[in-house]
Amino acid sequence: MEPSTTYEEVEIQLPEPIHGLDHLSGVLGIPEWWPTGERTAVVFAHASASDHQDPLITALTTALTERGCLTLRFNFPFAEAGKRSTADSPALLERGYRAALNILGRDPTSLPARLIIGGVGLGGRVAARLVADRLLADGLFLLGFPLHPQDKPGKSDPDVLFRTTSPTLFVQGTRDRRCDPTALRAALRRVGAPIELYDVEEADSNFQVPRKSGRTNEQVHSEIFGVLANWIERRLL
Repeated sequence: MEPSTTYEEVEIQLPEPIHGLDHLSGVLGIPEWWPTGERTAVVFAHASASDHQDPLITALTTALTERGCLTLRFNFPFAEAGKRSTADSPALLERGYRAALNILGRDPTSLPARLIIGGVGLGGRVAARLVADRLLADGLFLLGFPLHPQDKPGKSDPDVLFRTTSPTLFVQGTRDRRCDPTALRAALRRVGAPIELYDVEEADSNFQVPRKSGRTNEQVHSEIFGVLANWIERRLL
């Protein structure tokens, strides 16, 4: 029987309990013929008001798995505990992300050759913190990066971006109230790593678009996938 794409629900063990939990939930997308080919792993983290079943993340990981990437989406501890209204401290968020990355090494015979990490909103900021803290990644993608509190560009916090070293892709909605375009572009001029920025017209921080745009959420998801997949392919070259 020939190999086929599979999706495996996994339990991500935590080194020590958080919120009384000893593991996090995740979904590992294993492409056909893995671990042959480029052996690229792409890890997604969710936003503060979501979890690993977020429709955008699910759509992107599914499409990337079908394209030959090993994918992983997972819950942060607060989401696993059902506490979506209150995100964890940065230290706990990073601990959860690192625990998720460990699942990629559970089989030494099929370790990824390349690692690309990122996320939506808060998940992207956590990934950026890990890269700034010297986690080796071949690429970093930030979807709807929360540069500042909602409608307060004067309180922008771009410091983590200045310490990242991996090539980075930003995908931002033009109606994102947590990432003023002018403030973001000013911050990116000070970033030393290779940067690409893509604007999704009329999308908010969750990449939702108004009905008057004439586009569906599925079409927006497809647009983001095209940008992300093309960027990953160029990173491999």
